[in-house]
Amino acid sequence: MQSVELLLDPATDAAVRAEWAALSTAGLPSQADHRGETNAPHVSVAVAGAFPGAAEELLTAVAAGIPVPVRLGAPVLFGGRRVVLARLVVTDRALLDLHTAVWSAVAGAADPSPHTVPGRWVPHVTLARGIPAEEVATALGTLGRERGGVPELVGEAVSLRRWDSDARRAWTV
Repeated sequence: MQSVELLLDPATDAAVRAEWAALSTAGLPSQADHRGETNAPHVSVAVAGAFPGAAEELLTAVAAGIPVPVRLGAPVLFGGRRVVLARLVVTDRALLDLHTAVWSAVAGAADPSPHTVPGRWVPHVTLARGIPAEEVATALGTLGRERGGVPELVGEAVSLRRWDSDARRAWTV
């Protein structure tokens, strides 16, 4: 699997990592549990089995348009019995234009993920995977416990990163 991801500015990254830590401290699944050096809060913009060879050069041109504003909104849940807990990314014209540009750069990608293709993209930052359904209320309470609710986070996406799961390698475009 290949992906193109947006990485967050240091303050927003730290705020998300604090949410990861709060979940982990509460004994819940959390992205903090993944110790790989490439594990970082990010927004997946394009995911596919493979990208065409020309994509790298085209993505370099797209990356010149970064940074872009990013707003992390309400928590969102994906899944059923065991869920993924994430922060929904509130889209605006700049983010949607960037998404379109990335998909133009990777046009012809093999086996694209339906969750990232134009018209079906659900931009989010994952906080935890595999939360048992009966622990969802605890997880949501953990995120908002100290602040009277889960506040919106406003920051920037500051770089475009490529991830190659076969090679287990990430690099900045």
